[in-house]
Amino acid sequence: MDPTIPDATFKSVLGRFCTGVTVITALADGQPVGFSCQSFSSLSLDPPAVAFFPARTSTSWPRIRAAGQFCVNILAHDQAEICRALGRTGTDKFAGVGWVPSGNGAPRLSGALASIDCELDREIDGGDHTVVIARVTALTEHSEQPPLLFYRAGFERLHGH
Repeated sequence: MDPTIPDATFKSVLGRFCTGVTVITALADGQPVGFSCQSFSSLSLDPPAVAFFPARTSTSWPRIRAAGQFCVNILAHDQAEICRALGRTGTDKFAGVGWVPSGNGAPRLSGALASIDCELDREIDGGDHTVVIARVTALTEHSEQPPLLFYRAGFERLHGH
């Protein structure tokens, strides 16, 4: 990082950008694998594509990459604990987490607002993160609940919900 921009300042300023929260999931050797991801975006309508940005230190992303196909789960306002569980390392992240196979077989989390089945298209160097571009192969809305939001290092809800 540019030494003239302190890490704390960077995090504080960028933390003012509110994001939704997703969980990226796949089946690796028949077992569910996944990680919480707030750095997610739609990318293209033609062809349909999304992008997300796993940390280079992620131990889950290499396993998902190897699977080649995965599911992006958009979390509902009441799924903060699922986000925390899938954000941990060194534990059984899926203990107590309900899921069913999505169309491509990856875990679709119970209670998610929507799911997006994807195939890995390519990766680009993004410094201490990787830029993942994925082709969308199917998508489904599951709920009209409000979304789980992340703002200034904490979870928030839309006002009025």
